[in-house]
Amino acid sequence: MAITLGVHASNPSLYYLSRLDYLDEELAPLGETGEFHRYTDGTRTGELLAEGVIDFGGTGSTPPVTAQAAGHDLVYAAVSAPRPDHGALLVSADGPVKSVADLKGGTVVLAIGSWQTHLLAKALHAEGLSYATDVTAVRPAAGQDQARRLRGGEIAGWIAQGAELAAARRGGGFRELVRTGDVITDRSVFFTRRGFAVDRPEVVAAIVTALRRADDWVAAHLPEAAAIAAADLGGSAEDWRTALAGLPWRLEPATAGFVAEQQEAADIFHRVGFVDRRVVVADAHLPALEAPVAAAAAADPTATAATAGTGAV
Repeated sequence: MAITLGVHASNPSLYYLSRLDYLDEELAPLGETGEFHRYTDGTRTGELLAEGVIDFGGTGSTPPVTAQAAGHDLVYAAVSAPRPDHGALLVSADGPVKSVADLKGGTVVLAIGSWQTHLLAKALHAEGLSYATDVTAVRPAAGQDQARRLRGGEIAGWIAQGAELAAARRGGGFRELVRTGDVITDRSVFFTRRGFAVDRPEVVAAIVTALRRADDWVAAHLPEAAAIAAADLGGSAEDWRTALAGLPWRLEPATAGFVAEQQEAADIFHRVGFVDRRVVVADAHLPALEAPVAAAAAADPTATAATAGTGAV
């Protein structure tokens, strides 16, 4: 049976891995093959793991917390290095919002359930405000121009990332009220079912190696990677290259330090009612995975994308 990885556009490492040959190459010595299940909403990753649709997935910091709150028995496999410039909470440069406290009573557009919820909830919490009661958090609707809405005063704030953030920075007219690195580490987070992690740690390590190789490929081929994203997801290749160049493209094991980061987020989510029960993040930490994942994530100059073929499709 093939090992199935979940892929959605919000996780760049998995997105590019699905367009390269590395997964099958790393799984072949273990007698396995790989395939990809594509979906659009990364917040469904825990559900898809629990249902057995996928064996391994990746998101930002929030979805694994909400998956644990829903009772899914997951295990953290690996994390990216911090992404301090991945996103930002934007406000109008000439508008009334000058501080996080000024968001009170306003509407903020964000990808609810993603790492963006973590960012906004923690930023508000630091000012004594509540994500649940002091702002109106809304999802971006298809076809809406959030930049125009923010300039026109229709919304108080907008959390942007990737090429959209690069375009907003290039176009001007906004102020970055909060940058991700000011508030959270904002890592990509990779996780799997407990049974899969316990029974097949060598497969988990092979997947991490494949992800590391995909990250190496992107870092060495930014123009090509940007062109792929622009053609597939929209936006300009220039803005995608800017966004991709700002990511660390480096993986790490999920350590006790990371667990502490996630626990802080989980506690805030419970306090404001975003999750309905307290989550113990350590329950999803498998220390036995740390050594094989660290080895898999270690750079190997003999197998970097700069020396291997692109393999892109």
